[in-house]
Amino acid sequence: MSQIQGLAAHAAGAELLPFKYDPGELGRQQVEIAITHCGVCHSDLHLIANDWGISQYPFIPGHEIIGKITAIGDEVQLLEVGQRVGLGWQSNSCGVCEWCSRGMENLCPAAEGTCVHRHGGYADRVRAQARFVIPIPEALESESAAPLLCGGVTVYNPLRTHGVNPSSRVGIVGIGGLGHLAIQFARVFGAEVTAFSTSATKEEEARALGAHHFVNSRESKALKETAGTLDLILSTINADQDWGAYIQALRPTGTLCFVGVPPSPVSVHAFPLISGIRSITGNPGGSPHRLKEMLDVAARHGIKAITECFPMAQANAAIEKVKKNKVRYRAVLAN
Repeated sequence: MSQIQGLAAHAAGAELLPFKYDPGELGRQQVEIAITHCGVCHSDLHLIANDWGISQYPFIPGHEIIGKITAIGDEVQLLEVGQRVGLGWQSNSCGVCEWCSRGMENLCPAAEGTCVHRHGGYADRVRAQARFVIPIPEALESESAAPLLCGGVTVYNPLRTHGVNPSSRVGIVGIGGLGHLAIQFARVFGAEVTAFSTSATKEEEARALGAHHFVNSRESKALKETAGTLDLILSTINADQDWGAYIQALRPTGTLCFVGVPPSPVSVHAFPLISGIRSITGNPGGSPHRLKEMLDVAARHGIKAITECFPMAQANAAIEKVKKNKVRYRAVLAN
């Protein structure tokens, strides 16, 4: 097999430079994908900067990958050469632990990240264990489907886990890369959707995406008026907020779920949790089964990421634009 060519960070926070590596022999249960598109996720930025203390350099970022299969290992049965497929945050798991056997591979203690301690999708090719390589429905365009492979399943999974249905009242905090997808999925599930944003200019877009209500979260009066109205609040932002006000916005037995990571510890009073059996939780992506289901739902209901496309060679420019919050709403690299 020839060398794989990509763009790698060689030190924490460094700009990406051309980099080649030898992937070795293709594993018997592995698939090689010729990459056509790769989303730029905020997690890539954290990995490049080593914000989480888990990065090893040099490494090629990227885990919202779409492309065509160019080779399969001799034990791979359900995929074939030439098939259009996707690969998300996870590229392998142990396959035998309690969580894998429950179909919750994303919780496997030995889970392998697509671009953690290995090379990801800002490249011409990538490899992964076949169980984590998902066929892409024909109805989805590659560019708008790529961000679904991490961003999409990150918001889809908690909506499913918490049983969102036509009786549900759902709040989405933040109308960005994750939030604009969360609004669409919550609406497809039949929920009454309230969008929260610090930017009043996003009201029109939030409603166009499917939100029934819009709250400017900079206005404390507007936030207080939502008290006791929501069953689930999904926070997609990486910023600090008055979390106590969001807990107050929950109905009894309601849940505040984090999929974005605020910089400061989350602090709330215990009494509203006790008095209304309210809870605080989080969600880490989804299993291969959930990914397949989410892509099928997106294909059947016309859910798309709003994207801005960059040539793969301009990955550094795309990263800078994402850092400055200038992309509406997901950057995608194309080979």
